[in-house]
Amino acid sequence: MNASPPPPRTLSHVRDWVFDLDNTLYPRECNLFAQIDLLISDYMVGVTRLPYDAARRLQKDYYRDYGTTLNGLMQLHDVDPDHYLSTVHAIDYTPVAPHDALVAAIRALPGRKFILTNGDVGHARSVLGRLGDADRLFEDIFDIRAMSYRPKPLPEAYEAFFAMHGIDTQKAAMFDDLEKNLVVPHETGMVTVQVVAGEDFAHDQVDPWELERTGGAHVHHVTADLAGFLTRLP
Repeated sequence: MNASPPPPRTLSHVRDWVFDLDNTLYPRECNLFAQIDLLISDYMVGVTRLPYDAARRLQKDYYRDYGTTLNGLMQLHDVDPDHYLSTVHAIDYTPVAPHDALVAAIRALPGRKFILTNGDVGHARSVLGRLGDADRLFEDIFDIRAMSYRPKPLPEAYEAFFAMHGIDTQKAAMFDDLEKNLVVPHETGMVTVQVVAGEDFAHDQVDPWELERTGGAHVHHVTADLAGFLTRLP
C-alpha cells in the first residue's frame, strides 16, 4: 500500500466508521475474550499434542506473529477453520452487558458503520445482541472468512474490506484495541482510535503487548470510554 499524508486529528470529515469487535465494542474488563483464549489453549493441545503450558506459549506466539492463532494453525498445522471457529466461540456471552449509550452514540454517527473483525460473523452477532439490538447499526460485519483467513494486521485484510465497500480511507476512521491493527489504517489515511482498558487493568491471560500504548504516530486518539468518546464528537 502507498503511504498517504497524515490524516487530520479531527473526525468531523469521517463518513465511514470502522470498528473492531473484541475488546473494542465491549470492555476488555468483562473478560469475554478470556473465555475464548482458554478454549484456544485446549484446541492447541489437541492439535499439537504438546503439554498445556507449552501449547499455550505457542498459542500466544501465533497470535503475536500471525495476527490470529487460527492463521498460525492454518499455516503450520492445516487445521479446518470452520471447526476451529465453532469450537472456540462456544462461550457464555452474558458478561457483555447491554450498553444503550454506546448503541445510541454509534447510531448518531453520520455515514456508514462497519465491523472489521478477526472473529466470525456468528460471534459478532452474539456480542451485538447482548449490547442491545446493535446488529442493525452496521452496514456489514467483515469477518475472518471475508478476509480469506488473512487477518488484521496484514494489509490484505484491509485491502479486501476497502475494495468490497468502496471505502475512501481519507474519510474513514478505524477503532481497535490493538495498536498494531492501527498501522495500516494510519498509512492509508484513516483517523485511528485505540480503545484501551482502564489504567489498572491486568489479567494473567493477557500478554503485555496486547495492552501496549506506545504513543506512536499511527495512533491519533486513545480512549477507555468508547461511548463517551463518540458522544463528545462535534
